[in-house]
Amino acid sequence: MWYVYVLECADKTLYTGITIELDRRIEEHNLSVKGAKYTKMRRPVKLVYFCEKENKSEAAKEEYRIKKLNRKDKLELINKIK
Repeated sequence: MWYVYVLECADKTLYTGITIELDRRIEEHNLSVKGAKYTKMRRPVKLVYFCEKENKSEAAKEEYRIKKLNRKDKLELINKIK
């Protein structure tokens, strides 16, 4: 199972990524040198959205779709699950 996720950074920006281990990846974004360059400068981050996909290809397509959204549309996507 693959996860597509959106993080809210300390500066209120949004970061989108994919992983097979969601908890580990969020921990890396917050604590490890393995976190993304973007999030290292914007810690702490918190998970605000995720969805499951069957395989890496589907996850990458959804990640790309989300990354193309403007901030308003990303926030609407996030608020649908709340």
